[in-house]
Amino acid sequence: MAPPGAAAPPAAAAPGLVLAALLLLLSPAQAARRPNVVLVLTDDQDVFLGGMTPLKKTNALIAQMGVTFVNAYVPSALCCPSRASILTGKYPHNHHVVNNTLEGNCSSKSWQKIQEPNTFPALLKSMCGYQTFFAGKYLNEYGAEDAGGVGHVPPGWSFWYALEKNSKYYNYTLSVNGKARRHGENYSVDYLTDVLANMSLDFLEYKSNFEPFFMMISTPAPHSPWTAAPQYKNSFQNVSAPRNSNFNIHGKNKHWLIRQAKTPMTNSSIQFLDDAYRKRWQTLLSVDDLVEKLVKKLEFHGELDNTYIFYTSDNGFHTGQFSLPIDKRQLYEFDIKVPLLVRGPGIKPNQTNKMLVANIDLGPTILDIAGYDLNKTQMDGMSLLPLLRGDKNVTWRSDFLVEYQGEGYNGSDPTCPGLGPGVTHCFPDCVCEDSYNNTYACVRTMSTSWDLQYCEFDDREVFVEVYNLTADPHQINNIAKTIDQEILEKMNYRLMMLQSCSGATCRTPGVFDPGYRFDPRLMFSNHGVRARRFSAQSL
Repeated sequence: MAPPGAAAPPAAAAPGLVLAALLLLLSPAQAARRPNVVLVLTDDQDVFLGGMTPLKKTNALIAQMGVTFVNAYVPSALCCPSRASILTGKYPHNHHVVNNTLEGNCSSKSWQKIQEPNTFPALLKSMCGYQTFFAGKYLNEYGAEDAGGVGHVPPGWSFWYALEKNSKYYNYTLSVNGKARRHGENYSVDYLTDVLANMSLDFLEYKSNFEPFFMMISTPAPHSPWTAAPQYKNSFQNVSAPRNSNFNIHGKNKHWLIRQAKTPMTNSSIQFLDDAYRKRWQTLLSVDDLVEKLVKKLEFHGELDNTYIFYTSDNGFHTGQFSLPIDKRQLYEFDIKVPLLVRGPGIKPNQTNKMLVANIDLGPTILDIAGYDLNKTQMDGMSLLPLLRGDKNVTWRSDFLVEYQGEGYNGSDPTCPGLGPGVTHCFPDCVCEDSYNNTYACVRTMSTSWDLQYCEFDDREVFVEVYNLTADPHQINNIAKTIDQEILEKMNYRLMMLQSCSGATCRTPGVFDPGYRFDPRLMFSNHGVRARRFSAQSL
């Protein structure tokens, strides 16, 4: 009997003819030897501000049994573009998902036609013979009537239990293999994180034992509305948002959107963000339970030793940094840095890896685990498998691209009419978290000589922000006007190259690598074109 809130046993769904034909080519012993993969993806979970602290079981069962990547990032600090990067292994300028709207290509018909057939789960199922399972939040506009509604099941999924639209905990609709299932507000059968756990356990109970599997479990936590399970609603009562050195200070020398935040914040704003911080942690306790149940089930079925488990988030979050109350979207470490924990075959326990990795690496890594030839893909990322195995003398990147296209209303935000048109996500005290010209691109560099971030905004100023994170880890001092001009020019040119990269050209040597080549003449001839490329691209 399935647990309350679980889906019907997935064994009832017959595998497709293509998958069946592939399996004939593999003996059960051959199939069993190929590793399974589980990806747990949380929603808006930071690592910079202590977001992993509540997850004691997850740390014990994944981090302490495997590797923690302490420099893991996303190329865009917003749900839909980031999730598209995970699925495709591509930067936003290559998958063309630029924000959380249909117009921004989030789960649009264009996305469905061009990108979905080439996601890593589609390749796992069609080319590698994996049975694939998805449960939870997919993309923010998934289920929109203008893009096929919940009847649309993306290619590559054997079993599909996807949330309509954005994260909720109660009163939501799931697409169960293309059929709508409505859930209410009864904790025992409807609390989404627990429903996802039960569906996952059912899959492991009833799946085929003759082929490897891939599971992607995408939780609503710790995204708003931050609804904790009843047993956790009183947890962390003495916890408040961290008061680090960039908390509740004016973002001097930063882009105008950061400078417009009111400093100091009002007491009501601080109380609101402290409450949000606590509630976020409370919701993560149910994710911790999910991970524990999953690991125990894998162990019970004898699958744990042959399964890679990845744990990560789609973006970070901020709570009061530079007097911005709560959100993501910004270029700073608290928004672009995420947790990444991995355990699995051949990974030694209690490892810490400092290499610069990004979520565009997840797809190539999982395909590499499955034995797929990565040269056949158009992915921008790199396989983490050599790092997971502890291979020596691995050549690795020293930089990657961050890019974001701002959102704004054509009219004035009713909360802040004085700011005029173009802003969005505004709070009652008239602090806005986004705008049309909050459109930027950055090179994030980590080398033996520099820990640096160089960013350009696509606005009238072509505003530049540069941070030396060795001396200034909280990114308080913008050194764009004082850093060596030669470094500035090289970073500008590197940004141009990364913004137009695709596939292997996204993995060329960075500014401080021995193989880097710089021709300043190219920088001046291309500059005007590059500054507008990201915002003007067609979908």
